[in-house]
Amino acid sequence: MSFGYELISETDRLPDFPDLGRMVPEYQNQKIREIIFRPYRIVYRVNHERKLCEIARVWHSARGIPVI
Repeated sequence: MSFGYELISETDRLPDFPDLGRMVPEYQNQKIREIIFRPYRIVYRVNHERKLCEIARVWHSARGIPVI
């Protein structure tokens, strides 16, 4: 399996478990969360009212704080 496919497949459970990832520490906002996969951070926004998760950024952790 390619790395890109593995990275994106980490988000497959978000429709059922939108709060799966941790809150992004730099933002301290419950609606901005992330999943850590190897050295990458998959940053996403949760909208419970609309039952929606949006991938905001895929970020290499060595690059510092992700701009959203």
